Amino acid sequence: MDAQGRGRADNIDPADQWVLNPNTGEYELRLTPSAPQSSVPGPRRPASPGVGAGGRRETVSPDVPAQRRRRAEPEPPAGRRSRRPVKKKSKAKKALLWTGGSMAFVLVAVSAAGYLYIKHLNDNITSVSDDGASTGGFSKDKAINLLIIGTDKRTGAGNEGYGDAGSVGHADTTILLHISKDRSNATALSIPRDLIVDVPDCQTQQSDGTEKVIAGTENVRFNTSLGQDGRTASCTVRTVTELTGIQADNFMVADFNAVKTLTDAVGGVEVCLGKDIDDKQSHLKLSKGTHKISGETALAFVRTRHSVGFGGDLSRIQLQQQFLSALMRKLSSNSTLTSPTKLLKLAEVGTKALTVDSQLDSIGKLKDLGLELGKLNPKNLTFTTVPVLDNPAEKVKATVVLNETKAPAVFQAIKDDVSFTAVKKKQAQASKDAAAARLEGSKSAASEVRVRILNGGAPAGSAQETLSWLQNQQGVLKSENAGNAPAELGRTTLEYAPDQAAQARELASLMGLSGSAMKPGKSVINSQGLPAITLTLGKDFQGAGVSLTTPTKAPDVDSKTTADKVTCAK
Repeated sequence: MDAQGRGRADNIDPADQWVLNPNTGEYELRLTPSAPQSSVPGPRRPASPGVGAGGRRETVSPDVPAQRRRRAEPEPPAGRRSRRPVKKKSKAKKALLWTGGSMAFVLVAVSAAGYLYIKHLNDNITSVSDDGASTGGFSKDKAINLLIIGTDKRTGAGNEGYGDAGSVGHADTTILLHISKDRSNATALSIPRDLIVDVPDCQTQQSDGTEKVIAGTENVRFNTSLGQDGRTASCTVRTVTELTGIQADNFMVADFNAVKTLTDAVGGVEVCLGKDIDDKQSHLKLSKGTHKISGETALAFVRTRHSVGFGGDLSRIQLQQQFLSALMRKLSSNSTLTSPTKLLKLAEVGTKALTVDSQLDSIGKLKDLGLELGKLNPKNLTFTTVPVLDNPAEKVKATVVLNETKAPAVFQAIKDDVSFTAVKKKQAQASKDAAAARLEGSKSAASEVRVRILNGGAPAGSAQETLSWLQNQQGVLKSENAGNAPAELGRTTLEYAPDQAAQARELASLMGLSGSAMKPGKSVINSQGLPAITLTLGKDFQGAGVSLTTPTKAPDVDSKTTADKVTCAK
């Protein structure tokens, strides 16, 4: 067919034919039978006659995908009410559905595209082995820990003037993103590239497919956990686990080019400077005030450090956190969410810009992660940095060391899923009050507590350690080691029958257990044939005599900001 025969079909942007359905939160292809066919590839079924209202035959156009056809509904019989219309979500709730990290756009791409387009996006994805360093992938019913790694590797046209020309790609910018179990809040913890750490031994799969164990090194910069001596991103994951005690579920890696292409795709993001900046090394030249940046300017912004703060990596981290906050706000804005063109462009650019671990190697998996990230509200996403101090071993301060006074509390708060912002949760107050009430009331004497101790995920020997501590130091003589529990638990629990509540309260007090750890249930028979309560030590167990009460408030940190606020760098 010649150009004239094609008519107006060539003038229609396929992305503009996808419309947001407010009832489902997904984009749907809306075409009339006479409309031109969408050029977005997808599976089609052959046309078949259908039955319309009143038994009339009607023809369904093959141009309309089968899964999107609407069946005509008969009129309700006289005297009966029709079905109640579906209540539409408010604009605010719809926006919250889509709010999230930089991968939220993948969700839309999957909902909108047909099979062939999904295959095309899958082909865009670059994945590397996680080498067993991660948990094996995130779960929808658990908290999520996602490690985001930005490297100083040069890729893409126009990046010759940035970074080290010979760099294989070190961990220049690293953020551990923790999303709470109930998705009400998240914490983005920046790890300074110049932090002195121990990099553990790391088994890796090299680019040629061979397996290689790379020996660890002590007292080196964190950024050498990637790229140095052939280390892959899985080595950075292991280093973060060694440093924080938190194991990532998944990881993503981005280089210089990703910053440029992603900001171009969303039409730029707004950032703020508290003073004029003209940085010759990063190529950033902006006046004081608010600016919309993208492409080259965006890359220069996240690389700037000499012209802000104290001129070091910690000052640059603040700029990077401001940039990511701005990107998140833009991704969750109506200008992005209601534009199929932008969303499809984001899907195309994003799948090319990021390298993911082998557990996130398909659009389907990325879509599921995007759904979880999309439940976040920017005001409850906190950006903070690992507490550090100047390296006391250096006369000229170039590196930092862990602040052993403050850092452990930050790591523990993340492990305990504690929010760094005040979050208004929907959990019923009655449920909280009920848990607290379990600790109230009379307590038995320690000598009257009869308990069986099980190991349900604590380090080997924990049950015997606890038994010795209870008997020798706390006077709980009617106690015994019952071996391993049938299944592992994340948190320690104490199960008891109603008539054993006084015993349970005494043991909870000795162990430092919260009311939520107490599980009213039934007693069990111990080795002497007598009823006993059951203490199951979970993965949170840290040693006999160490309180297991989970903190409800996050520790104070030197600096923090939330993604909904605009801060001006100085």
